[in-house]
Amino acid sequence: MSSFPNSLHFFQPPSHSRTKSRTSATSSNGSFSLKQNKTTPFPGKAEADVVVIGSGIGGLCCAGLLARYQQDVLVLESHDLPGGAAHSFEIKGFHFDSGPSLFSGFQSKGPQANPLGQVLDALGETIPCANYDSWMVYLPEGEFLSRIGPTEFFKDLEKYASASAVQEWKKLLDAILPMSAAAMALPPLSIRGDLGVLSTAGARYAPSLLKSFAQMGPKGALGATKLLRPFSEIMDSLELKDPFIRNWVDLLAFLLAGVKSNGILSAEMVYMFAEWYKPGCCLEYPLHGSGAVVEALVRGMQKFGGRISLGSHVKEVVVENGRATGVKLRSGQFIRAKKAVVSNASMWDTLNLLPKEVVPKSYKDRIKMTRQCESFMHLHLGFDAECMRKDLGIHHIVVNDWDRGVDADQNVVLISVPSVLSPDLAPPGKHVLHAYLPGTEPFDLWKGLDRRSAAYKDLKAERSEVMWRAVERALGPGFSREKCEVKLVGSPLTHERFLRRNRGTYGPAVEAGKDSIPGHSTPIPQLYCCGDSTFPGIGVPAVAASGAIVANSLVSVAQHTQLLDAIGI
Repeated sequence: MSSFPNSLHFFQPPSHSRTKSRTSATSSNGSFSLKQNKTTPFPGKAEADVVVIGSGIGGLCCAGLLARYQQDVLVLESHDLPGGAAHSFEIKGFHFDSGPSLFSGFQSKGPQANPLGQVLDALGETIPCANYDSWMVYLPEGEFLSRIGPTEFFKDLEKYASASAVQEWKKLLDAILPMSAAAMALPPLSIRGDLGVLSTAGARYAPSLLKSFAQMGPKGALGATKLLRPFSEIMDSLELKDPFIRNWVDLLAFLLAGVKSNGILSAEMVYMFAEWYKPGCCLEYPLHGSGAVVEALVRGMQKFGGRISLGSHVKEVVVENGRATGVKLRSGQFIRAKKAVVSNASMWDTLNLLPKEVVPKSYKDRIKMTRQCESFMHLHLGFDAECMRKDLGIHHIVVNDWDRGVDADQNVVLISVPSVLSPDLAPPGKHVLHAYLPGTEPFDLWKGLDRRSAAYKDLKAERSEVMWRAVERALGPGFSREKCEVKLVGSPLTHERFLRRNRGTYGPAVEAGKDSIPGHSTPIPQLYCCGDSTFPGIGVPAVAASGAIVANSLVSVAQHTQLLDAIGI
């Protein structure tokens, strides 16, 4: 694994849809390189209208839309590859996703499209995808192929749960699917962080919102008022008590936002149910891996004149006369932001970039008091596909013990084998695999360990064993860990180091109804934030929406309205 370089260079996406290497960012067509001296001056002009810190999905969505709005935007990324938690890397011809691999809504259009799909549409970019409709689950009750859609899951419930579970699942779908019209009536791309939202969202979409309420009837409309409350309240109001249903919904909520059903906004869950359990729905995996999503966003941004500089480690947000006016790089160079600085870093990492004397105590205290999700363990494998069964699916979810809770450490393992849908991610006859513990690995177990020490290596072997066992269960007797050609184990320290994430955290563990997710403005004028530390929260659609909201807030209502007209929403 590569370290963060200190050199400065601009990224041009390679002509194919994969990132060539994690350890050397020189593409096959020679379009960019890391081989520069630490003292190389900043390429291009050292100023922009808006400087974006970090190239995660949220930061790239924000920058892409700003470029589309004809703003001079510059993204500064510390890593040698763009994408943040969604970046891809290559080792020995195996191309790995480092983060998200469960996607949907790329190809949807119009007002009810996925936020990321709306941003890509605005940038004139499309992502070729392989469609599928199922994943394997390995539960204490048994293992089965779980299919999305309105009816298929009932068969699994009949076999592995109970008749009451079937009835309660039907009751849940009947109650919440009508709410999806209200949850999706307001396109995320229409939202902005000022009173202009009354025009771009309120007046523009009021008729469709009122129509959706009318179609739901009094009972449905009353339920829709709970969209900003915890999803568990909807389940409680329906008197859903079957243990399997409660556990299953907790699992879906945790995979979506890092909290269980008592902590996730109902709107997020209703949106997800609408995408996964409506007639004709499907899941989508981007051909060439999650890196193809990142490259499409970078390509779209550059198409409209936006810039991105990799290996550009921001050390400090510069505040002059009480306003954010730019950033200082680790090299000491100052990059001026004429209109705004947008941080795509976590709230804790953004706080550490600010001069202590300019931060109000109330703001600092709120950030420090916000509970964090735990971190990750990762297992990346490259292996021979010859002995694997021919019907091997892309996704596998292993739950060891419902009683411990889906948020317990060493309990839930997610596995992705994307080469079954995109064979070019591995050499011929091979597979790539990414298994991980989703935001449940305690950082304190790892805190202070020397990554070169025997104690660190021993702990990696101990804490990764649950992933190895899950992989062996999912892949069957044809798999041998000893025969893997690539074996990489990532710890919370890996997560902290490569992603510059405070304590390697998944994000804020904000529970709906108990606290609110921070907005996008800060007490420092001209400093904004986007990403999973801001509304709507954790997850690819959520961070895409957050980036869009910030971009919209930095331009006029007229420009914003013109964009909505142009993409037909």
